[in-house]
Amino acid sequence: MVFTEQFLFFIWQFRLFDFKGLSCVGGELLEVVSPGLLNQNAGPDFSKAKLLIDGTLWVGNVEIHLRSSDWYLHHHQKDAAFESVILHVVYEHDREICRKDGSLIPVLVLKERFPAGLLARYQLLLNEKQAFPCANQLQIVDPIIVESTLSRLIAERFEDKSNEILDRLDLLKGNWDETFYFFIARAFGFNVNAQPFEMLATSLPQQIMAKHKNSQFQIEALTFGQSGLLRSDFTDTYPRALFAEYTFLRKKYRLQEINAEAWKFMRMRPQNFPTIRLAQFASLMASSSHLFSTILELEELPDVCRLFENLPVNPYWKQHYHFNKATKQVSLQLGRSSIHGIVINTICQLLFSYGRYTGNAMLSDRAFSFLTSLAPEHNTIIAQYVRSGLKPENAMMSQAILQLNKYYCNQKKCLNCGVGVKILNR
Repeated sequence: MVFTEQFLFFIWQFRLFDFKGLSCVGGELLEVVSPGLLNQNAGPDFSKAKLLIDGTLWVGNVEIHLRSSDWYLHHHQKDAAFESVILHVVYEHDREICRKDGSLIPVLVLKERFPAGLLARYQLLLNEKQAFPCANQLQIVDPIIVESTLSRLIAERFEDKSNEILDRLDLLKGNWDETFYFFIARAFGFNVNAQPFEMLATSLPQQIMAKHKNSQFQIEALTFGQSGLLRSDFTDTYPRALFAEYTFLRKKYRLQEINAEAWKFMRMRPQNFPTIRLAQFASLMASSSHLFSTILELEELPDVCRLFENLPVNPYWKQHYHFNKATKQVSLQLGRSSIHGIVINTICQLLFSYGRYTGNAMLSDRAFSFLTSLAPEHNTIIAQYVRSGLKPENAMMSQAILQLNKYYCNQKKCLNCGVGVKILNR
């Protein structure tokens, strides 16, 4: 026996077991009118199940285990929520289970009641050594099933991201400008340095930056000073001037810079170094007025992208990747793929969340429209699915694939995936 309770959930939920002569361990005749609703939270596994037990209709909860004794292993006898269980569904029955009043809970044993081939296909998915469980079987699934699964996952991804944004909004006491500032800062970290950019935004509130909008140099001093990357022993004029200005501003606002060791430089292309990204971020903050409000008003994708183009980055970085270390010509502007990445992973998510928060469906629809207008992302994860025949048409679909990979394929939750369910039921 190599499977989990989730496999039994699947068997029960979709009624994939033999109904002939169905009876409980105690001999009671059983008819499953409705298996109930799968519970994603604490408590019994299924709620609102409808069962005929010896001709009497019961409505209540169903609990599922591999073995009956798991009831005590999971300490359900101490939880009042499990007193309402009307049926205990198990693979093997090895112990009677009683309610607190001494009455026995009816037990249904599923062993040998479902097709052996179903279990074999499930085990094949679990043991698959390819990049994801159905990598070798994906092409046999009806494209309509794949498309509907991805459509559900993009909605799920937006909900997950929106909840994260709204949690940050709550932490910032409903301040959308600060919330936007936090997430746009994280976007400039491009995954590898997302965390130190978050730390920077948290330690340097947007309202302080806003007070110095008229001085790009002061914005740069605040940004690099808070990054922890400025030092007093630099010999170049520009970083020495930044350090002097930051020393004054640090005292004025009682700031505490983050640990410079948080920034990652290793195994990165120089144009992606955090120093260059910090310079670009500072330039955006200095050159953009009311950026979030502006983005909310823009209806066309090219107009949004232009906000991140031709940033007036300080000329010092034309010949530097690090402070105090000159190099050959450096590209100071965000590339098209980087801008698209910011729009896909940050701007669209913020538009959707703000639209959801304010009840403005047009903003949420605009977020989806932008995604369908953008080319799909290209990375090692997406490439795995492309090799198996799943080629996303746009960024909407590539985002859905990323959701599929992270929350289903990597965790081998094939039983919760429309594609996995189709493969198992073929």
